[in-house]
Amino acid sequence: MSRTEDGAPAEDRVDVVVVGGGNAGFSAAHAAAQRGRNVVLLERGSSDMAGGNSYYTAGATRIAHGGMADLLDLIQPDERHGSTEVPAYSPEEYAEDMRKVTEGKNDSALTEVLVTESQPALRWLSGLGLGYRLMYERQAYARPDGSYLFWGGLHIGNVGGGEGLIADHTRVARELGVEIRYGHTATNLVTEEGRVAGVAFTTDSGISGILEADSVVLAAGGFEANPQWRSEHLGEGWENAKVRGTPYNDGAMLQAALDIGAVPGGDWSTCHSVQWDAFTSVNESNRELTNRLTRGGYPLGIIVNRDGKRFLDEGADFRNYTYAKYGKEILRQPGSIAYQVFDAGQRALLRSEEYDMPGISVESADSIDELAAKIGVDTRALCATVQEFNDSIDVSISWDPTIKDGRVAAVQPPKSNWAAPLETGPYYAFAVTCGITFTFGGLKSDTHGRVLDAEGEPISGLYVCGEMLGGLFSDNYPGGAGLAAGMVFGRRAGSLA
Repeated sequence: MSRTEDGAPAEDRVDVVVVGGGNAGFSAAHAAAQRGRNVVLLERGSSDMAGGNSYYTAGATRIAHGGMADLLDLIQPDERHGSTEVPAYSPEEYAEDMRKVTEGKNDSALTEVLVTESQPALRWLSGLGLGYRLMYERQAYARPDGSYLFWGGLHIGNVGGGEGLIADHTRVARELGVEIRYGHTATNLVTEEGRVAGVAFTTDSGISGILEADSVVLAAGGFEANPQWRSEHLGEGWENAKVRGTPYNDGAMLQAALDIGAVPGGDWSTCHSVQWDAFTSVNESNRELTNRLTRGGYPLGIIVNRDGKRFLDEGADFRNYTYAKYGKEILRQPGSIAYQVFDAGQRALLRSEEYDMPGISVESADSIDELAAKIGVDTRALCATVQEFNDSIDVSISWDPTIKDGRVAAVQPPKSNWAAPLETGPYYAFAVTCGITFTFGGLKSDTHGRVLDAEGEPISGLYVCGEMLGGLFSDNYPGGAGLAAGMVFGRRAGSLA
C-alpha cells in the first residue's frame, strides 16, 4: 500500500497516473482532472526538490501571436507596455524557425500542433491561474528614445520564472483535486493483456508498490542526468557535461517504455546544451541560482578557447536560435572550457540576472594582455585574436542589438552580426563550460501523445509528453519551445488519458 505525503494510506487504483511533476506532467494532470478523472501525479523529488527541469528554467514560453494587442489580456500589467513594441509572431514563422534550427529534422505533424496550439494552451493555463509577463530583462533592449523592442520571437515568460511556474502548477493541481505524491520513483510499467495498466514504484522511505490505472502519462524527462547514457548516445566527452536541471532525469522510464514495446522517437544523438558557468562551486542542479548560471550574452562580445582562439560565430543569429547548440561547441574545446570576452561598453549591456550573480566565474583587467594572464591564456594569442577581430569590422554599418544588423567581423570564423571592437577597458572574461539541459531523443508517439509500438500502433493506456516526447527537436532548438511543447502535448495527453 502506498502512502501519501502526510503518511495516510493512498488508493491503489486511480483513473490516470502521471509520472513526473514538471510543466508537461502538470499540464497533463490538469487536463485529465478537468475531465473528471481521478489523477495521481508521481514526483520522484521530495517537495523541496520537485518540479523537474521546469523549476530550473527562466519560464520563457514561445507562442504564436499577433503582437502586443494580442497579448495584453494574458500578461501582468507593466508601466512599460505603453512604450513597448512586440512584433507579431505567426504560426508560419514559428514553424519556419523550427525547421531552420533543426535543419528540417523536426517532425512536421508534431510541429504543426505545437505552433497552432501554443497560444490556446497558454491561454488555457492562464485561465487556470498561471501568471505570465513580458520578459523585458531577457528579450528586449531599451532604445535611445526610451522605448523597448522585443526580438527573436520569444516574448512571454512565467511570473517568477521556473520557480513561479511550478508553484502555480502545484496550486492549480491541488485546486483541481490532483493528488501529488512526492518522493515516489516510478520503476516499471505494469501491463495486462497487452495494455498498460499501472506503474510500479518505490518511495524515499523504502516502500515498494504498484499503482493501477486506466492510463499512464509519462512526463519524466530524458536521460541527461545519466553519464553512461550520455556517453553512449551523445558521444565521447558528454559524460563531462554539467547537468543544469534536475538530477533525476536518468532515462529509467524511457527504458521502461522500450521494455514493453515502445519505439524510440526523434534524435537520440543530440541535446539542448548551453554555455554554463565553469567554476562556480555548485554548478549542477543548483536550486538557488537555477538558470542564472547560463551565460547568454555572447552575441555582444567574442568567445575564445584556452588557446586564445575564436572558434564559432557569436553573431550567427539571435541568441534564442544559437544558445542551445553552442554548449556542445564548448565541450569540444581544450579542457571543455572557453571564455566570453567583453569590453566595458559591452559589459554594461549584459543581463544582470546572469552576469551579476554571486560567485560568478569572471576575471577583469585594464588591458587584454593582463586579462590573458589572469585566465591562463597565451598573451600573444589573445591579443592577436582581439586585434584581428577589431581590425576586420565594417564600422560603416550601425551597431544595433535589436535587429540582425549585418555588422560583420570579416575573420574566420566570421561574426555575422553585432560585431563591435573590444577597445575600452576594463575587459572581462567569463569562464564557461557545457551545461546540458535535456536530450532530444524520446519515445515515438502520434500527435495526441499516444505512444507507438514497432508497427506504428498505439500502446493502449500509455501516453507521453514533455522531454520524453521525441521528434520535435534535433541538434538545436528555438528558445522557449520546450515549455510550449510541454503544455501543448501535456494538455493533449491529459485530454485523452
